[in-house]
Amino acid sequence: MKQKKLWMIAAILIICGTASAQNSNTSFIKKVGTLLDSMSVKGVDRRYIDAPKNPWQIILKGNVNQSSLKMHSKGTLSVEAEDDIYISVPYSATPSLKTEPSRYVGIWAGYRGYGLGYTVNVGGDKGSYLTFGATGGAYGINVRFHSFENSHPDFNLNSSLIPEGSEDDWQDVKLIDPIKIRTIIADGYYLFNGKHFSYAAAYDQSVIQKRSAGSLMVGGMYYYGSIRYDTDTNGDLVYIMHGLGKIKLWQGSVGVGYAYNWVPIKGLLVNAMAMPMLTFVNRIKAYGYSTNVPELMNESEFLDEEMTDEEWDDWFYGKVHITPMGNKTFNSGVTVNFDARLSVTYNFGRYFVGAYGQYNNFRYRHADSRGHLDDWFVNASFGIRL
Repeated sequence: MKQKKLWMIAAILIICGTASAQNSNTSFIKKVGTLLDSMSVKGVDRRYIDAPKNPWQIILKGNVNQSSLKMHSKGTLSVEAEDDIYISVPYSATPSLKTEPSRYVGIWAGYRGYGLGYTVNVGGDKGSYLTFGATGGAYGINVRFHSFENSHPDFNLNSSLIPEGSEDDWQDVKLIDPIKIRTIIADGYYLFNGKHFSYAAAYDQSVIQKRSAGSLMVGGMYYYGSIRYDTDTNGDLVYIMHGLGKIKLWQGSVGVGYAYNWVPIKGLLVNAMAMPMLTFVNRIKAYGYSTNVPELMNESEFLDEEMTDEEWDDWFYGKVHITPMGNKTFNSGVTVNFDARLSVTYNFGRYFVGAYGQYNNFRYRHADSRGHLDDWFVNASFGIRL
């Protein structure tokens, strides 16, 4: 009987402890919510900026994106003209990867501007987006992860090795292994007129801009890009690009700009922002590879006109390979960049719709190779506050 009472007491203590922990967690969550509520309107003029009664935002997103990578290389090819006699043939190559406008759908959920979103591809390149945002009364941070791949780039090759009139054949090049690209873009800002102007009202709708206002702002941006096609079956592309098979790029910029929120009628908001930026970090890490393409070019099968395309592919891609030769980091000087954005938002009751766009560019140079990566997107959204 005594042992039974002890078990009952222990069970009661466990239940009370669990309830206490749950109450503690609930209390903590409420405190965090209260803090975020106060931060969203702290120091603002409520005649210009107001926080909606419902703190949660659930947003359905539709995104149209296009990314392009353009590379250029020039040099000479050593080709055997006769027995043991080689000649140097100049060439230039401009391989470019440009995806079709890709369509993404996804969802974003947040509390007072702090949230997370994910979108998946439904057309175009094979890719995905992961986004994170945190906005307060006078500041904001946004991070965007994008990855995609493409195996059918536009390809232009100019060389005396190519018979005149056959240049269009290179437009149908399809890579066995795709070129893979990943980018990370993180940007943050601070507003000097956070009392009357809200950047969050235009881009995550966590607050509402009631009257027109503008603000001087400072901002920073971090950009990372990874471009790679370093596989054996891309040995011919690696060779044409002077042994360049993988590139990593870093860019850090700061700037001062101006943003304006125009409220022509109740519920409608048009935002425009322009910010010249000084890029003080501009670093490239190039990965070099050697290939056996020159040796293959001098084998009889390389110019065997009796082989079918399938037979030639089986022969060439069965023998071509690449070998890592190390990497080298290059630092470019300080450059000037420019960031511009435009958005339109309409609020009606607990609901809102909006659209905004962004464009980014990064350039690199390595020996006789150079290129640039462009990325733009237009985002449309429909949301509800809960």
